[in-house]
Amino acid sequence: MEKVTLREYSKRKKLSYFTVMKLVRNGEVESETVVEEGKDVSYILLDDEAKKDTQKKRVNITPQTVTLQEENMLLKEEIVKLKEALERCNRRTVLS
Repeated sequence: MEKVTLREYSKRKKLSYFTVMKLVRNGEVESETVVEEGKDVSYILLDDEAKKDTQKKRVNITPQTVTLQEENMLLKEEIVKLKEALERCNRRTVLS
């Protein structure tokens, strides 16, 4: 199991340092915190992540048969939800 600092991980994956910090904080990436010279240093464990990536590739996605009418209804429902979310966002912006 290889330990890599957040900065090294961000360089390898070509992500920003703050994005990597969010991944660690949300638990999307397996990490470990160690106290070094009186400071908490976070390390990312790479071997477990590699296994997760290979498991994701092995999963077969089976297409579902959906009629055009059903798909149309689902899309209309999603549009309504998105409009409501946009209105809430606009209200927050106007009030601020």
